[in-house]
Amino acid sequence: MKVYLVGVGLGNPATMTLAAREAIAASPLLIGAPRLLEDYVGKTCLPLIAAADIAAAIDEAREGPAAVLLSGDVGFYSGAKNLYPLLEGHQVVTIPGVSSLVYFCARLHTPWQDAFLVSAHGRSHNAPGAVQSHEKTFLLTGGTYRAGDLCTQLTEWGLGHVTVHVGERLSYPDEAITTGTAAELAGKEFDSLAVVLAENPAPVRRSLSAPGLPDDAFLRDKVPMTKEEVRCLSLSKLRLEPCHTLWDVGAGTGSVSCEGALAVPEGRVFAIEQKAEAVALLEKNKAAMGLTNLHIVPGTAPEALRDLPAPDRVFLGGSSGNMEEILRCALEKNPAVRVVVNAVTLETTAEILRCFAALDLTDTDMVQVAATRTRKAGRYHLMDAQNPVWIVSGEARHG
Repeated sequence: MKVYLVGVGLGNPATMTLAAREAIAASPLLIGAPRLLEDYVGKTCLPLIAAADIAAAIDEAREGPAAVLLSGDVGFYSGAKNLYPLLEGHQVVTIPGVSSLVYFCARLHTPWQDAFLVSAHGRSHNAPGAVQSHEKTFLLTGGTYRAGDLCTQLTEWGLGHVTVHVGERLSYPDEAITTGTAAELAGKEFDSLAVVLAENPAPVRRSLSAPGLPDDAFLRDKVPMTKEEVRCLSLSKLRLEPCHTLWDVGAGTGSVSCEGALAVPEGRVFAIEQKAEAVALLEKNKAAMGLTNLHIVPGTAPEALRDLPAPDRVFLGGSSGNMEEILRCALEKNPAVRVVVNAVTLETTAEILRCFAALDLTDTDMVQVAATRTRKAGRYHLMDAQNPVWIVSGEARHG
């Protein structure tokens, strides 16, 4: 049987293509969501949504062709994807439609070829992370996650300044388009099937393919800093993924925090530091690199960790004698957390091993790094040995 998969646009018949109209007119059997079938009196209409139900109805149909009406465009978060493998025994003709993305960007007078596309409608998603890491993000919202919820989340992530356009009831007479900052629109009520275009003028992006910013990229003063060579290996041992949440406990100048933030453009880094002088430097280094996903938490661990979101990774550069309590706090929030701890003394190294054993951290790996740099002395180059550093990593397997 001939089966048309018809993208009918946004719902208003005015957005339907001529090809779509002709396919519907030629089909005695129409199948689709109830709201898409309302205007077709005199046709046999089956209000079905699940792909398996639609395919079964087509297999049982005695007369064709059949037209499956799909909202928007058949290639943009459409049910057509699940139908294709179920209709292999039929002659399938696909007719594209006008998507909400195309229509909304046309109404906003903005191109969409540079937009990052996200569906937050009935799917797991990292919407704030997408907005944080892209200049232009288009999002479908709906169900339990609406445009106002997105704006609230963006504000909580420190992205309240981002410009957000919300489109409701697009193409209908009561169409509404609202523009404001995420902070201004946070918590407002919007239609359940609204779409959003978020514009972030300063997305978090990593210009280098691997860690290794030079030490002079950071303001330091007299605050301790994890040096470039040790930092590279420590970040490698963390095994960061783009959407991870990282705790940097005892952040100092924030060299690990800043490089970590660049490595997780869709995630967040929380830099915990108790010294006021270091916190001030952290703020300056964050601002210099434009790291909106770096959140500075003044205070002493583990007390300062209690209200933080669960970490995927923890870097411990200083614990002030509270190593086990800090690690316990991380494990309580995420029983599968991965941990990297640096030490410059034998006593601290022994404490790391004791804590890892007490907390049943597995896959323990220990590396000692002893980097030597050159420095000029007149026309000569001398070797300047850096303090040896132990890098100890491990992770929990209780999750």
